[in-house]
Amino acid sequence: MSDQNGAGQTRPTALPIVINAQYVKDFSFENPNAPQTLLPGQPAPQVSVGVDVRSQQVGETLYEVVLEMRCEAKIGENTAFLVELSYAGLFTVTGLAEEHIKPVLLIEAPRLLFPFARAIVADATRDGGYPPLMINPIDFTDLYRRQAAGQQPTNATA
Repeated sequence: MSDQNGAGQTRPTALPIVINAQYVKDFSFENPNAPQTLLPGQPAPQVSVGVDVRSQQVGETLYEVVLEMRCEAKIGENTAFLVELSYAGLFTVTGLAEEHIKPVLLIEAPRLLFPFARAIVADATRDGGYPPLMINPIDFTDLYRRQAAGQQPTNATA
């Protein structure tokens, strides 16, 4: 985004979204069947990943956006690990029409939070004795459309 100043030069304009803070709101890692699930010769676990996004207004132009992730790995009927993460950010949104605020909060804000949440999940699974779980990029536009249509949060199998 840019505009022209009086000399005909372009200069960047302020983006409508600013990240004020990022933080872990809630985090859990469970390894309920260790050490059995970590023994050599175990088959690769089947991993399912669920993602949800929610937001709330906490000030005139200040919003909290929470990216919730639930990752469960199973070997047969046994749970290998379970990771639940609520990773949040405080965002200031200015200069947007009212109808554009919600899409920005539920698409762009989680897109900015995702790499950090992904790293936390990868570190937790690695520290739990498993290969790091590298969650594929998420289409937050599709997730927003599903939420708007009243469907369940996105679930994927890795």
